[in-house]
Amino acid sequence: MNSPTRIPVKDLSLDLERDVFLRSLIRELAGTLQDVIGLEEAAGFVSVVGQRIGDQLNQSYRQAIGTETLSRSQVAEVLVDLKRRIKGDFFIIEESDDRLVFGNRACPFAEKVIGRPSMCMMTSNVFGVITAENTGYARVELKETIAEGAPGCRVVVNLKPVDEDRLTDGREYFAG
Repeated sequence: MNSPTRIPVKDLSLDLERDVFLRSLIRELAGTLQDVIGLEEAAGFVSVVGQRIGDQLNQSYRQAIGTETLSRSQVAEVLVDLKRRIKGDFFIIEESDDRLVFGNRACPFAEKVIGRPSMCMMTSNVFGVITAENTGYARVELKETIAEGAPGCRVVVNLKPVDEDRLTDGREYFAG
């Protein structure tokens, strides 16, 4: 009996490389947290990581641009650029004194984000930290997300506090 030709393991066709592995790792970590401690608490843990990443990115962009504080327009450009660099497809829908509104056609986590809304706290915190550290305040609202089944994301970054009775979902960020 003839045995089938054996393909060396190193030549197998597998969808496995560092990016896929790390996105899968983050997906499973977020999913485990959501299952064990709940969505809100899982989002809290991801928020802590997002805060630290936001601080690092803010410093990196400020140094690269050569300024101590980014203008509102620079903040908007930076947020789009950082997402572009990590394979997101964010774009500015609106920029005013009151808010920045972003759309997105591709999540940096790709398909790994589906069903893991806690992973969206990375966007909320990175956007919130960078905006607040440069403008003094931010309230980030994740209006639509790919994680929750939308075809894209819609993220509103409010630059000024609103009255309590007009307050909607979102997380507030203040300059540290």
